[in-house]
Amino acid sequence: MSNIDLCEIEQQYELINLFLQLCRIPSPPLGEAAVAEKIMQIFKSAGIEAEYDSYGNIIARLPGTEGLAEKQPLLLSAHMDVVGGSEPVNPRLSEDGKYIETDKTRTLGADDKAGVAAILDLALKLASPDNRIPHVPLEIIFTRDEERGMTGIQNLDASKLKAKYAIIADADKLGELDCEGAGFTNIYIRIHGGKGGHSGINIHETDRVSAIKVLSELDSLIPQGVYHYDDPKGVITSINAGVTIGGTADTWIAEAIKDAYEAGRQGKPLPDEYQRKNIMDMVTTYSALNVITSEAAIAYSIRSSQPDNETGLLTLIKNAVDTLNAKYNDLIRIELDVKQHLLPFVKSEDTYLSDVIVKAAEQCGINCTPSSFHAGAETHVLANEKKNYYGELFNPVIIGVADLENIHSTDEKIDWQSFLKGRKWLEEIVTSL
Repeated sequence: MSNIDLCEIEQQYELINLFLQLCRIPSPPLGEAAVAEKIMQIFKSAGIEAEYDSYGNIIARLPGTEGLAEKQPLLLSAHMDVVGGSEPVNPRLSEDGKYIETDKTRTLGADDKAGVAAILDLALKLASPDNRIPHVPLEIIFTRDEERGMTGIQNLDASKLKAKYAIIADADKLGELDCEGAGFTNIYIRIHGGKGGHSGINIHETDRVSAIKVLSELDSLIPQGVYHYDDPKGVITSINAGVTIGGTADTWIAEAIKDAYEAGRQGKPLPDEYQRKNIMDMVTTYSALNVITSEAAIAYSIRSSQPDNETGLLTLIKNAVDTLNAKYNDLIRIELDVKQHLLPFVKSEDTYLSDVIVKAAEQCGINCTPSSFHAGAETHVLANEKKNYYGELFNPVIIGVADLENIHSTDEKIDWQSFLKGRKWLEEIVTSL
């Protein structure tokens, strides 16, 4: 049992105070308005130039100090949205005092409010009238909707930015430095067109095919998890079944939305059965089970840093779809839709920024080795799609400013002492350029 409490830590460290202020404001994807306004108030109180862009991202700027003011700026970025809904966030200290966590009812939001808080805390220090730390100009962006659709970074007008080198503070381990990453492709499969029917009346009729059973059959032909692994890089290509739906779930959901809307219109609280924690049980319990369903759907995500491996996996899936379409011979149809979400993030030959980051880590006693990662991030968009004021593509990297555990889950937590160390590392990087 720890002898310290969260209030003491919050009072002692401004970084932790900032972090918790942000965490306590729920900010689901495209629901970041409240936390964004809080950030804007903090910038304004410190006299830091900041504005919203046309999509609601925040762009802030700090001039460089004397002798460095004319150098090209460095871009610092993190995202304001988190996995989770609008439920209250109740941070607490773990029993051993090592972690900041939640009461286990929802995510903490350290991904990526740790990154936001670290950048914000550094900006406040550098903008202070008492600052004597030399640094290049800084451009800061806090984006929306990274977790769901990357629409924040995709809608950013990067031509307003003069930076070429960019640090995205969005990794989950202190000292992590990612210079390349896998691409991201979404696969949507819809099964439809069956006759449907009553399971007590038509169940013996062989021309009434259950869409749910066809979906299950198809899913059994499609891999799950690692598709290709390579030493020393690790996972090269993988696939994950992300969501599935079928039966009469759509009917129950539609009615639930109407009920929730009506409750809101009348100023009543949301019925307990419509709370996130109860939704799956309610859908399965109250959807009609006497229907031979004619429609179902499943969606997968593929991550790959090697196009040939991804092509092979997509061919396997297409062959499985063709096989089942032939088997059921128009009694029911399977449609496949493949959409590339992110191009791979390819390592740049220009290692200036990563070299500075590694050296700064050494100064802070942090182990740091450039590596690759098997996830999509805003680096992919900056490196492949966005050009700055000078017409240059960005040279971005991702770093981790704290040790996070179990992100995207109700057991998410952050090692707060590693966070303090990561914040010092970020400052060492910025002041070493």
